[in-house]
Amino acid sequence: MSTIPGLVRPAPAANDLTKPFWDACNERRLVLQICTGCEMLQYPPAPRCNKCGSADKLDWREVQGKGHIDVYMVIRDSRIKGFQGAQPINFAVITLDEDPGINFLSNLPGTPPGEVPVGAPVELIFEETSTGQMVHEWQVIT
Repeated sequence: MSTIPGLVRPAPAANDLTKPFWDACNERRLVLQICTGCEMLQYPPAPRCNKCGSADKLDWREVQGKGHIDVYMVIRDSRIKGFQGAQPINFAVITLDEDPGINFLSNLPGTPPGEVPVGAPVELIFEETSTGQMVHEWQVIT
C-alpha cells in the first residue's frame, strides 16, 4: 500500500496501448515507448511517435529511473476522493535525467508537504494501488 498516510491510490485503467507500461511497473521496472525510426523516447504512451508520426516503429525501452524535481505545489483541498485523507500532499513535476523532454508527476513519498527541495535528485520507487497494481513514484535521494 501507499507510504503516504491516508492516501488511497487509484488504480490505473490499462488498455492495449498502456498494458506493457503497467506490466513493467508490476515487475518494478520503468519502460517508455521509443520510436526505432527516430530514437525518440515518449511518455505517456501514444499510438504514434510524437516526433516522426510513425505507428509501426514503436517499441519499449527500460530506463534507469533517475531524475530531478522541476517544480511542485502543495494540494490542501483535493477534489479527488483518494487524496482527501492525505492532505496536505505534495504534487511535483519530475524531469527524467535520460531525456529532459519527459516529465512525470509525483507525490514524493517521504518528503513532508511544503519541504520539497526543487532541483534535488530523485529516484524511482513503486507504490501499490488499491487493486494491487504497482505504480511508479519518485523519492528524493538523500
